[in-house]
Amino acid sequence: MPTVYYRGEELTVDRGAVLRDVLRDAGLSVHNGGSATLNCRGHGTCGTCAVAVSGEPSEPTGRERLRLSAPPHDPDAGLRLACQTRVEGDVVVEKGAGLWGQHADE
Repeated sequence: MPTVYYRGEELTVDRGAVLRDVLRDAGLSVHNGGSATLNCRGHGTCGTCAVAVSGEPSEPTGRERLRLSAPPHDPDAGLRLACQTRVEGDVVVEKGAGLWGQHADE
């Protein structure tokens, strides 16, 4: 079973689990500020759950690639939408600054 590392937590999850769901079930948020309340609830349309993921995530979905190609995101930033990303193996997840988490350097 894969392990998700996020904000000092280690979560053992089922392979293929949706990243947003496993974090939410553990009481961890992938949203910053007001986006915790105002978001698309996992449909991949708002982009507020963007995170940096290293390790073994699923390949990006078409919906995810489309959303991350529009501002304020940059398709070359390497971010993923937690609501569209499945955990295939161990992953390390980091949330950047900004309402959409788009500032990974800060």
